[in-house]
Amino acid sequence: MSWVEWKGLTGPIQFKEGKRVQFKLDLIKLKQHSIVKVGEWTPHGHLNITEPSMFFDSGSMNVTLVVITILETPYVMMHYGKNFTGNERFYGFCVDILETISHEVGFDYILDLVPDRKYGAKDPESGEWNGMVAQLMKYKADLAVGSMTITYARESVIDFTKPFMNLGISILFKVPSSEPTRLFSFMNPLAIEIWIYVLIAYFLVSFCIYVVGKLSPIEWKYIHPCDLENISIGNQFTLSDSFWFTIGTLMQQSTDIYPRAMSTRIISSIWGFFSLIIVASYTANLAAFLTTERMINPIENAEDLASQTEISYGTLDSGSTMTFFRDSMIETYKKMWRSMDNKKTTAFTSSYEDGIKRVNQGNYAYLMESTMLDYIVQRDCNLTQIGGLLDTKGYGIATPKGSPWRDKISLAILELQEKGDIQMLYDKWWKNTDETCTRRSTSKHSKANALGLESIGGVFVVLMAGIFVAAVVAFFEFWFHFRHLHKATSLKTSVNNDSIQGVMAETEWRYTPPTRCFWIEIFEELRYASWCMNKQKRPELNRVCSECKIPQRQTYI
Repeated sequence: MSWVEWKGLTGPIQFKEGKRVQFKLDLIKLKQHSIVKVGEWTPHGHLNITEPSMFFDSGSMNVTLVVITILETPYVMMHYGKNFTGNERFYGFCVDILETISHEVGFDYILDLVPDRKYGAKDPESGEWNGMVAQLMKYKADLAVGSMTITYARESVIDFTKPFMNLGISILFKVPSSEPTRLFSFMNPLAIEIWIYVLIAYFLVSFCIYVVGKLSPIEWKYIHPCDLENISIGNQFTLSDSFWFTIGTLMQQSTDIYPRAMSTRIISSIWGFFSLIIVASYTANLAAFLTTERMINPIENAEDLASQTEISYGTLDSGSTMTFFRDSMIETYKKMWRSMDNKKTTAFTSSYEDGIKRVNQGNYAYLMESTMLDYIVQRDCNLTQIGGLLDTKGYGIATPKGSPWRDKISLAILELQEKGDIQMLYDKWWKNTDETCTRRSTSKHSKANALGLESIGGVFVVLMAGIFVAAVVAFFEFWFHFRHLHKATSLKTSVNNDSIQGVMAETEWRYTPPTRCFWIEIFEELRYASWCMNKQKRPELNRVCSECKIPQRQTYI
């Protein structure tokens, strides 16, 4: 029987090395009154269904269909335990839909996993399909259920029902880190160049007021109007007073200097208007900059992702998303595909879980279906969606080409959508779970973030620096007066006149060098300041009148 060949009733019979070769088998099906040929089978494993309607026979009762699927949270998941067998092993969104449709249409099913754990993609070199698509093409399964995208390439070799879910491709990325808070964050409302321009304007306006005040005769006045013999005149806009007047206006504070001439009033008015706009703009932006957390987001959309090289990106291997980028004619997506194709080992992942893990590690963006992305984002607050949808498509239940179950299941899907059953199942698996994370509210009713020291600590630094500078200036002022103003003694002169001139003439002032150490003088002043609330005598200091420059008598206060 190793090498035998003869002609039998069914045709030529050949055996080669003990195995029958060169034959084919007819696939027949028993109908109610006859036997009908529905297809052919060859030893090479090729099954040709010639009568799909009779082969599937959806009108028969108690039909059991072979359904293949792929594990993908939350569409199809599996119980790992000895207590679960058969269809009880599987649960999830698509399993619930399949169970509901089976009751609506009227069939039983055996659910199992696809051997290669792939949805199905065509090899561009060999032209062969893999995954669930290949199983349906070979009629090894009646249905394929899962997060299987309806595409043109798949539709050309298998059939799909009406989509039970609409979606698109989106970008999964790690939530960008917040911008580090700086000590001088209170300066953020205005750009650094604006601060520089304001400082330049301050010095420029102060100098202009000083010059204009000197040129205008109206700003000059008598220093001692009560002294008829002293006709000295002065100007209130000295250089230091001009700077003081300008900074007071900028800080919205009044000073004891008031412009009298029209020219100085014009400059003061324009500077006041300028200060009003600057202060109002700063105040308006200050609240937004200090109470709103600012994020450092390196990418905003697919164009940003394609135009950079620091952040890697990829998608699921042998999935519809990979096919979308491979076949796309849009320049941005073609550029992204070339980048992913050059990095096959790192760009493509064998499962969504691997891609999500890489995103959490940072510096990686994952391209995936929006429904799966929504499920992940609602459970992991460290992840977010970047940009909108890159395309529009849907999930459907796949059947072999020409299967009569397609139309029946499509009608059942439409009915479930109209009744809202699919939406309720979506809410069950996406929203109504204890696994969802709580994100910080961004609604208009949410409270503003409390300001910490790291946000406005620079104000305290400026305050302490100002106090320190003032103390240093006061020290030098004291030292200057200590060196140049000496204690005075008076000598009486006999002038019998009670007039002001007589009083001035009867006293002769003589200045002598200081008799005490500089540090002792400072100590005495500080000691008096600490006892200011008590009735302590002030140390003898030479005081000069700021108005008439007439030395005063030594007195205890």
